Amino acid sequence: MSRHIADTHSHEHGHDHDHAAHHHAVEVTAANERRIGIVLVMTAAYAAVQAVGGWLSGSLALIADAGHMVSDAAALLLALIAYRVARRAATPQVSYGFHRVRVLAALANGATLLLLVGWIVWEAVTRFRHPVEVLAGPMLMVACIGLAVNVAGFLILRAGDGGDGNLHGAMLHVLGDLLGSVGAIAAAVGIMLTGWTVLDPILSVLVALLVVRSAWGLVRASVFTLIQGTPAHIDPDAVLADLMTLPGVAEAQHFHAWTLADSRTVATVHVTPRSGTDPLSLPRQVAARLADRHGVFHATVEVNAPGAIPAEA
Repeated sequence: MSRHIADTHSHEHGHDHDHAAHHHAVEVTAANERRIGIVLVMTAAYAAVQAVGGWLSGSLALIADAGHMVSDAAALLLALIAYRVARRAATPQVSYGFHRVRVLAALANGATLLLLVGWIVWEAVTRFRHPVEVLAGPMLMVACIGLAVNVAGFLILRAGDGGDGNLHGAMLHVLGDLLGSVGAIAAAVGIMLTGWTVLDPILSVLVALLVVRSAWGLVRASVFTLIQGTPAHIDPDAVLADLMTLPGVAEAQHFHAWTLADSRTVATVHVTPRSGTDPLSLPRQVAARLADRHGVFHATVEVNAPGAIPAEA
């Protein structure tokens, strides 16, 4: 005896609530896509300005940050493409849809940040060995413009949905640019006051180290999603204990949950009915409980005869 339910949208609270939530999620995603598009244009335009300013002033901090912003523009473009692909309808071959393309984009963004950090450190070491003249005045002017652009971009993205990993990855890239601008300003001021051009590569390395932590966190979170790790807000033992409190459930085992993308949690579970309970009523009840109390977006519930829940491999 088995019974599956494909979607928590069928639970007892009705369709109106679920359709409204889905419509809200679509609106949030569209708004986040627009935010990334705006910041993409800002980032690409300023990257060109910063590259020219870094070349004219001889500043590694500006050149490194320009390279960072070019990488970020590419990452933002990738994130934008990921939103477009994720909107594609599910197919028989891709039954959960293309939402995880956004997770892949977040992973790519984190990986490129780590590669960029390596390049900045390499260039800084070269500058230590072979110092070059740095024109602090032009460097400071370009860095201040960059700071304004990056602060605006960061605030635009921060206003989006914090549960969107794709948007979060884009925001981390812009945050890295913001820190790069701060470092460039500090280096320019320091060089103007002391004449120590070595401050330029030193602050470049410090900014790079700050970026590493965020980039690694993004990579780790993306990989955890891709290997279908249990979401942090779900305690499997607590979920099973909660399902056992349902009046028609005699036994609940083999609960598994993972993240499809962002906050969309998917789960499977085996249950057995109590004596006198209609087995066909359990999938709706269990899916409703998982949705209401544990935030499960999509549940598959298998109903087994008493004592017949199979052992897990």
